[in-house]
Amino acid sequence: MFKKDKFNERILQELKRNGRIANAELADKVGLSPSACLRRVQELEQAGVIKGYRAILDSAKLDIGFIAYVAIGLRDHSTSSQHAFEQALMPIEAVTECHNVTGSYEYLLRIETRDINSYKKVHADVLGAIPQVSMIETHVVMDSAKDNRH
Repeated sequence: MFKKDKFNERILQELKRNGRIANAELADKVGLSPSACLRRVQELEQAGVIKGYRAILDSAKLDIGFIAYVAIGLRDHSTSSQHAFEQALMPIEAVTECHNVTGSYEYLLRIETRDINSYKKVHADVLGAIPQVSMIETHVVMDSAKDNRH
């Protein structure tokens, strides 16, 4: 269990902005000594509040020019069907997010590919070939006014 106080909240906000910030700079920004700040960061990591750190990649430089959110409906609503579908997605590199949701479909996927032709192959040859899938509805991202992952 972690202590939810103003220092930890400030630490988390700063780390969300810049996960590579030096401990001394972080300590200065949140108003703690470097040793107290480091101890708190380590406690947040040990408590599982901070799960890890990652690099934010430039999609354009990686030749990713097409992003879509894809709604998936399943033929069967059983737990075993859901698990089988989720396992089928794991090796698909183009699927960057998979969320089990409520509503008129069971899953919402984020798919990133080079272009629409590449997506068409994922849609038809990969998603369409998963036995549990009964419906695929694609929502193409045209622009992103806000995306906190970047």
